[in-house]
Amino acid sequence: MNLMCVASRLSRGGFPSLTKGFKLTAFQPHLRRTTVTLAGESVQRVSVEEIPAVGRKWVGRWLFGCSGMVFGAVVIGGLTRLTESGLSMTDWHLFGKRPPWSQEEWEREFAQYKSYPEFQMKNSNIDLQEFKFIWWMEYGHRQWGRTIGTVFLLPAAYFWHKGWFTRVLKKRVVLCGTLIGLQGLLGWYMVKSGLEKERFQEPSDIPRVSQYRLASHLGMAFVLYSLFLWNGLEVTFPAQKLKQITSQARNFRKFAHVTKGWVFLTALSGALVAGLDAGLVYNSFPKFADRWIPSDLLAFSPTLKNFTENPTTVQFDHRILGTTAVCLATALTVWSRRGVKLPPRAYSAATALGAMAWMQVGLGISTLLLYVPTALAAMHQSGSLITLSFAIWLTHELRHIKKIPK
Repeated sequence: MNLMCVASRLSRGGFPSLTKGFKLTAFQPHLRRTTVTLAGESVQRVSVEEIPAVGRKWVGRWLFGCSGMVFGAVVIGGLTRLTESGLSMTDWHLFGKRPPWSQEEWEREFAQYKSYPEFQMKNSNIDLQEFKFIWWMEYGHRQWGRTIGTVFLLPAAYFWHKGWFTRVLKKRVVLCGTLIGLQGLLGWYMVKSGLEKERFQEPSDIPRVSQYRLASHLGMAFVLYSLFLWNGLEVTFPAQKLKQITSQARNFRKFAHVTKGWVFLTALSGALVAGLDAGLVYNSFPKFADRWIPSDLLAFSPTLKNFTENPTTVQFDHRILGTTAVCLATALTVWSRRGVKLPPRAYSAATALGAMAWMQVGLGISTLLLYVPTALAAMHQSGSLITLSFAIWLTHELRHIKKIPK
């Protein structure tokens, strides 16, 4: 008996034993979603729109791949900053431009760089070969960003056409695409701040990008990475549910979210450290030279200006935030081993978060004591993203621990 016959008999009162207690609210065979209302009970929507297994597999791989591409962009961006290459390209094109091929084209590009503050005030002694290195570093970073846009957009269009996105995932895909576009614009806005000649008038000025724009650029990259990772986990490894939710488990979940937020805040403070070269101010630990509290902690006026523009204060804050973050992560790990009932994978996530937090602190201290070597500093920045990844994994595994059933 086909579906239209069933609908006809239901509308005429057929199948009385089946229709008792039920009310048919919508039945349209040409739609992909059917809604059934249970009379006498709370309303419940039953969806027959399911992503096929092959769709979940490829959508999950695509989301994890995009998160990996964003991770790579953060690493390459860190290397670009550490090698002081970010201001070598003094123009921006939406779809990029081909690199110089001939000696004449390289000379023209170098001459353009010479007219900006970084060369005039800092790099006046570099030759063409040295310029080529920093130019290729920045070019690679920009092209990687454009590749992310392509890797995101083309599969997204195909999966959307195939119907492999749920209604919620469609909204998140649109959000991710918007953030990718804004990230590219914000990247150029950041670079532009280091090319503005009016910002560098005094001989003591150091040509560099605005630390505020750098923090915004890195922060948006972290948000984009988090979205891709969370949705990849949701599609590929749905969070496990508990048969019985306890108040202790709910408190653990809240604490895990606080820790995740604190890790994110610590990473943002690291962007301010990078933007002001604050890692080169005091290269001792745990003291600042011979003092626990540096004498120039609040040297700027007004006082609030110190927290974003005073290298000493910025480094001090980053140390405090990092120390607090490792304490929070350690507390989560210990708590998870003290008998709290959690989903099975949450225990592994909590342990991984605690271990990575301590490794990140070790990388940070080593970077400081060794005067910020490029390789170690890049590992420290990557470590912040890995630490955040474990925090995201943990909170994802706890997503069903919300209300205690009555």
